[in-house]
Amino acid sequence: MNFSIFNFGCKVNQYESQIMSDLMVQSGYDISDEKENADVMIINSCTVTAVSDNKVMKLIRHLRRKNPRAVIVLTGCMPQAYPDLTTEFTLVDVVLGNSMRRELPDAIKRFLETGEQVVEVHKYTKNSDFEVVSVSKFEERTRAFVKIEDGCNRYCSYCIIPYARGPVRSKPLDVIEKELRTLASHGYKEIVLVGINLSAYGQEIGKHLCDAVECACSIEGIERVRLGSLEPERMDKDSIQRLAKLSKFCPQFHLSLQSGCTETLKRMNRHYTADEYEKIVGDLRSVFENCSITTDVMVGFAGETEEEFIKSLDFVKRIGFAKVHVFPYSQREGTVAAKRPDQIDNSVKSQRSRQMIAATEESRRLFLESQLGLCESVLFEQPDENGKWQGYTMNYTPVRCECGMDINGKILAVNLTKVCEDHLVGEIIYDKPDII
Repeated sequence: MNFSIFNFGCKVNQYESQIMSDLMVQSGYDISDEKENADVMIINSCTVTAVSDNKVMKLIRHLRRKNPRAVIVLTGCMPQAYPDLTTEFTLVDVVLGNSMRRELPDAIKRFLETGEQVVEVHKYTKNSDFEVVSVSKFEERTRAFVKIEDGCNRYCSYCIIPYARGPVRSKPLDVIEKELRTLASHGYKEIVLVGINLSAYGQEIGKHLCDAVECACSIEGIERVRLGSLEPERMDKDSIQRLAKLSKFCPQFHLSLQSGCTETLKRMNRHYTADEYEKIVGDLRSVFENCSITTDVMVGFAGETEEEFIKSLDFVKRIGFAKVHVFPYSQREGTVAAKRPDQIDNSVKSQRSRQMIAATEESRRLFLESQLGLCESVLFEQPDENGKWQGYTMNYTPVRCECGMDINGKILAVNLTKVCEDHLVGEIIYDKPDII
């Protein structure tokens, strides 16, 4: 039998999809060349918004119509966040929560033997352990995600994720080191450390995120270490100084903002003010030369006045982010904010989204222009549709270059010469030694 995996959501989900793929292969399944015609189709869901849920349910209906005899598995955050609704997944044969990945092959076997729906979703408790699983390979040959943390204790008023992921749990350093050495031996040049609340890594086991970064940077063969999304207030001066000492550390910081208005942040139950966020950005820029700061911004949160939106808009313009993901607030059943009576009309959300996106596109353009004339090391990955090689600088600026050789997985010096849409065009400097 063969299988396919449909992944939704964040880098953590991508990592966990790779884990499930490994488990299926180890159990004797083959990877299908045709995703929608596989014998077993696994949907790794995201539930961060109602839109995410709708996409998952739409895919389930589509796959069931197209391949009625297939075994359909639903796993991930959606069934975990709403365990009482699992009986409503009537088109699905196997429903697994986030803590049941190891049971995937056995659950499929049980369904095949009995023909009865299998549902295994267990609620997290404060004593839940980190699910210690590791990958030896990843979809991309040059970059691999490594999940080192799971769960979140923050309970932002708009977010369902603490219910879908449980409390903060961290992967032991010795397990991280072993996994990293395996990935390095398989040729991975860049590692991205990821987690649900990555900044909280180690807080329950007496460790710190910097410990994990230092561990990754010490592995021979790994040339770059990058971090996933971070909660800004944990990026204090001591942490910044520790990271700055690591030559392999990539100076790209995705600091989740959500709003540039302190009053809105307070209603969101975020744990910093706009002024504090701005100071953290200043601290980073004072230590890391040519670092990039990226973020997420929500518009139209419950109770957001026009004045508050303008504050947030002005803040985003002032910071000058390298890139911003802008999205309208979406009511999430089961969260505090969803119950507020002061919801914003969708037309207002749309209008504010357009304004914010226009501002962030200008910031993006200015950032790309600031990179022109620099000579940066670029890790190349694959050719684009026009045959140009694509890669990223240390600060995650996308670059494309002409090259007649196969440079996949190579790190080469590049002069950045031109802005083209959302990337830079560069010229490889062939007389400079690469650091393959």
